[in-house]
Amino acid sequence: MPFVLTPFQRTLQFKFDARTSRGAMQTHQAHYLRVHHTDQPTKQGWGECSPLPGLSPDFTPEFFPFLQQLCHQYNALESDNYEDEKGFAFWKSLEKWPSINFAFETAFVDYMRGGNFQLYKNAFSQSEAGIPINGLVWMGDAAFMREQIEKKLAQGFNCLKLKIGGLDFDQELNILEEIRSMASPQELELRLDANGAFSPQDALKKLDQLARFDIHSIEQPIRQGQHPEMRKFCLESPIAIALDEELIGITGQEEKWNLLHSLQPAYIIIKPTLAGGLSGSREWVQVADSLGLRWWMTSALESNIGLNAIAQFAASFQNPLPQGLGTGQLYHNKLESPLEIRGQELWYAKDKHWELPT
Repeated sequence: MPFVLTPFQRTLQFKFDARTSRGAMQTHQAHYLRVHHTDQPTKQGWGECSPLPGLSPDFTPEFFPFLQQLCHQYNALESDNYEDEKGFAFWKSLEKWPSINFAFETAFVDYMRGGNFQLYKNAFSQSEAGIPINGLVWMGDAAFMREQIEKKLAQGFNCLKLKIGGLDFDQELNILEEIRSMASPQELELRLDANGAFSPQDALKKLDQLARFDIHSIEQPIRQGQHPEMRKFCLESPIAIALDEELIGITGQEEKWNLLHSLQPAYIIIKPTLAGGLSGSREWVQVADSLGLRWWMTSALESNIGLNAIAQFAASFQNPLPQGLGTGQLYHNKLESPLEIRGQELWYAKDKHWELPT
């Protein structure tokens, strides 16, 4: 008897307009894969594929029908072993669709480990330790950003990540000046994410202005694909450069090694939904480690099913840097889960239940 894949979808409603330099979002379409074996229908593994419009290689307005078609193709294989030749070939065919690959891998890892959302056995998944995370401050008008900052500081965060590039640059400088008047670099680490908002012509000047606020790092100051310019910034910027969107679409260890060896960033940001799933993300970790580059893992607006998988995966590496894993709190209609934020850490509370997609 075979394994069966079933797709689900859910429209997530943001609590506010989630704004980046690419625009604002009121909703985010989440998709899920459930796997079960016909011999054990109650044992299930779950994965999430929620590609981002304008960013994910596999995003399309017709994503759900496409996902249904892929599930139909897999089910027609009548694969009765997740490691058999047919199932393996299907999995390898998903490499060009990173968010689907992430969901497929997650669902099967969940199933293999018992089908109870315990994908990796570590201190985090066993509710013995939390994962340090950065507090995410979204773009908006100055008052909205100040309100978020004050809340994050009151919660006890000592690492904040600010989306920049959507306001007037002088206004953003004023906000950073206010933050530094409230908390010194010793008290508060500041990460910035420009989402490629700067032009190559003015990026270095802006980085020089930002540097006076003792910025830890800045993600993707210019759009991806401009490699000579990005290499120059990685070498000359007064703020450490972290690559994010630059990693999208890069597959295979050799290609990943060539990119990082050429650009020489200080950090890379690994998002499994964009970086080729669990296997692709593990390759990025291995390549970064081989080059002596530091990294942290970040969710990409997933609901709690995807966030849980990324958090447990990240915890398995015991990386001490704050991770970017707080996005499960963004939605009015989130799926209930054992994930909760305590101070500046993400915890897995095993006594809480999971709400499943329907």
